[in-house]
Amino acid sequence: MSNCAACGKGGGGLKACVACKLVKYCNVTCQKAHRPNHKKECKKRAAEIFDEALFKQPPPNEDCPICFLRLPFCGEKQYNSCCGKMICIGCACADVITRASKDCPFCRTPAARTADEENERIKERIEVDDVNAMLTLGHYYYNGDGVPQDSNTALELWHQAAKLGCTKSHSNVGSAYAQGEIVKKDVKKAKYHLELGAMGGDAAARYNLGVFEVNAGNMNRAMKHFMISASYGYDDSLEEIKTGFSDGHVTKDDFEKALRAHKESKDEMQSDQRDEARRWHSLNSQS
Repeated sequence: MSNCAACGKGGGGLKACVACKLVKYCNVTCQKAHRPNHKKECKKRAAEIFDEALFKQPPPNEDCPICFLRLPFCGEKQYNSCCGKMICIGCACADVITRASKDCPFCRTPAARTADEENERIKERIEVDDVNAMLTLGHYYYNGDGVPQDSNTALELWHQAAKLGCTKSHSNVGSAYAQGEIVKKDVKKAKYHLELGAMGGDAAARYNLGVFEVNAGNMNRAMKHFMISASYGYDDSLEEIKTGFSDGHVTKDDFEKALRAHKESKDEMQSDQRDEARRWHSLNSQS
C-alpha cells in the first residue's frame, strides 16, 4: 500500500496525482504542500504520457457502408443528408454513371431537388447531433456552396461538431487558428485542435502538426507525425519523409517502412469503381 507523498500517511483513500499518476495524496492540502517538490517531475511525466497518446497509431478510417472498403480522404467521399451515411466516391457515382440515377445509393431516397431542400435535410440531421452533417454544412458555408458564403458560421458549425468528437472538425478548427484568416491566429489553440484531430485519426491534422514541428526545428517529432500520416496514405507526408531521408532526419529502415505502409494504405482505399468515378468526374469537369 502506498503512502501520501506529502505527510507519509498510508490508507485506502489516497488519490493519485491527476497529471502524472506517479504519487498519491491524502487530500488537496497535502497535494499543494508537496507541489514545489513534485512540480518538475510531474511536468516531465505528464509530457511523456501525453506524447504516448499523441504518437500512438490511431485506428484506421471507417469503411464505406456499401462497398466495405476503407473510406478515402475528403474530396473522395460524399455525405448523404437523407440517411446520414458517408460513402465513397465510387459508390456515390456508380448509379449516376450506369443509370443516370441520383437516388441515395444507400437508402434509395430521391436526391434533393434544390439546395434549400438539401440544406433543410442537413439541418434535420444536425438536430440529432449528426457531426458529419455539421461538418458538411460548415463546408457549404465556407465555400458558399448553396448558401451565402460565411466563414464565421462555418467555424461555429465545426466547433459544434468538434465538441461532439468529430476529428475532421478539430482539424478544420485547428487550421483556422493556424492560418488566422477566419479568426485571430492562435498557435496554442491551433495545436490543441490539431492534436485532438490527429489522435482521432485525421491525416491532414497529423500532417499539419508535422509542419508545426518542422518550423520549430523539432525534426524528430515532425518525422514521427509524417510517418503516422503517411501510413494512412497521405501523399504530402510521404513527400516530407522523402525530404527527411535526403536530409538525414529519417533512417533507411523508417523510409522503407513508410513507403510500404503508404502503398498498403493506398491499396486498401483503391477499387475499379473508385477509379471509374474519378475518370467520370474528370471528364465532366472539363465539359
